[in-house]
Amino acid sequence: MRTLCASTLIGEFFVVGFAGLVAMKNPDLTQAAVWTVCGVTMLLSVALCGMLSRRGAVELGWALQIGLIASGFVVPTMFFLGAVFAGLWWCSVHYGRRIDAIKASWAARQAEADAA
Repeated sequence: MRTLCASTLIGEFFVVGFAGLVAMKNPDLTQAAVWTVCGVTMLLSVALCGMLSRRGAVELGWALQIGLIASGFVVPTMFFLGAVFAGLWWCSVHYGRRIDAIKASWAARQAEADAA
């Protein structure tokens, strides 16, 4: 699960950073508003990557995704990006847990085969 979640967060870091560069060309948005939203999101994405092995990391990831969607009130494009990344986060958590269960099953079978 950690690998998929970390990949999602790093992807989020880059996409939000590039979106910030594009959003700065919008005359209706100030540079401060864009970089407050994008900078905080990028910083939290990288920080959360380092915390994925700790308890509550998935919940913090959901808080980040909700915050990203809510940041659409400041930078409207973030509504779309937030929804996309919330979907990716769900997939990372859901399928990551399934992959972890399969890997644990394989490891258990391998341990049994080695013991026999």
